[in-house]
Formats: sequence, structure tokens, C-alpha cells
Amino acid sequence: MRVLGVRLELPGNQPVLLLRELHGARCLPLWIGSAEATAIALQQQGVRSPRPMTHDLLKDVILALGRTLEQVRITALHEGTFYAELIFDGDVRVSARPSDSVALALRAGVPIHAEESVLAEAGVLLPEEQDDEDEVERFRNFLDSVSPEDFGGGESR
Repeated sequence: MRVLGVRLELPGNQPVLLLRELHGARCLPLWIGSAEATAIALQQQGVRSPRPMTHDLLKDVILALGRTLEQVRITALHEGTFYAELIFDGDVRVSARPSDSVALALRAGVPIHAEESVLAEAGVLLPEEQDDEDEVERFRNFLDSVSPEDFGGGESR
């Protein structure tokens, strides 16, 4: 999956993270918290804070303990709540919220995956991208036409 970005859904000002298949037209919208939205957006924009943010700290702790984060995976959707796992070397798995997982994946430079069952249930089709500006505009149009209720809930976990 590729992180397209974070945008506020109006009128509720709820942040929405949009992921897109690397080789496909499905997108996965995740309603997330403000802190995680900020962490993802700042990382995408290349903004470095003077002190480590929580996800930077977690990345540093993982490295200090000699572990390697290999990927993050959005594993399930139950009653409107998304679930994810951090997958480390040695196939060590830790349950995490998708928003935190994506923020950490961006910092660690590791792939983001979504289970086919999650994409089949909550993925939405967007036309193949023309360029980044067109894709951002389609993202805005998509967000203007959906709400968390369309996917059975509010904040992802």
C-alpha cells in the first residue's frame, strides 16, 4: 500500500488516512486520530521536530534493542474497527492501531500491506491515477462523498 495522504473530512473535521494499492485501483480510507494524522503528515512533508515525537522514539527504541521492523500489515476489520500488526525480524508480531503502524512504517521505511479480506470489505475503487495532482483531487472528491458510517464506524484501531 502507498500512503496518499491525510485530509480532514468535513463537516466533522475528522482526519482520514487514504492508502492505495501499489498495483491496483483500490484505496483504503481509515478515519484516524488527530495526533496520528499530524505524525503522518509531518513525516510525509519531511518536517523534523527538535525533539523526537512518539513514533520517532519508538523507531529509535526498536533499533536500540537490535530489532528490525520488516513491515506493517492491516490485518482485520471488525465492527468498523481496523486492526494492524507490526511485523519484526524473526516473525515477531505486535498488535497495533493502523494509524500508529503507518506513522512508524513511514519513519522506518518499511512496506505497508493490507490483507485481501480487508481490501475486499472496505476498499473503494478509484480510477487509475493520471498524476499526483489528479490523484489528490480524486481523493478530495471521494472524501466529500463518504462518511465513517459508510464503512461501519469511526476511529480505526
